[in-house]
Amino acid sequence: MTIERFEVQRQVAAAPEKVFAVLRDPQGHVAIDSSGMLQSAEGTPVGAVGDEFVVHMDRESLNDLPMGKYDVTVIITRFVPDVEIEWTISGTIQPPIQHLYGYRLEPSETGTLVTSYYDWSRIAERYRKAEIFPVIPEAGLRATLGILARTVEVSAGR
Repeated sequence: MTIERFEVQRQVAAAPEKVFAVLRDPQGHVAIDSSGMLQSAEGTPVGAVGDEFVVHMDRESLNDLPMGKYDVTVIITRFVPDVEIEWTISGTIQPPIQHLYGYRLEPSETGTLVTSYYDWSRIAERYRKAEIFPVIPEAGLRATLGILARTVEVSAGR
């Protein structure tokens, strides 16, 4: 069986709305990115499916493909305030590859159980054959959750 989705979880000592505020903000994406690819972003916090913002990327951070610096448009595909946010990207490669990133938030006794996922099950066969997926390893999702926790727990006064 081929793995086409990662899901990782972490308890975060902050309320779901505090976590969600970071996840819906383009600058929040840059602030918590563990890959080093996200350099900066343009746009306002998203509020609905179909909303978009631009992220300036640098693939040299992964040193896997000679893409250098480029832009992607983040397109929100699921949006439930304080509960779930998911997106795909459109960028240099067209038509869009259709890999998905997202977060689910569940209130917990200590704050929020955050689930981060990366799903590349919808990508075209030519990308599967190229063996470039997953772009971000499972450890990258875990590291981003650590940065997210540090970001929201510090701002929550913990």
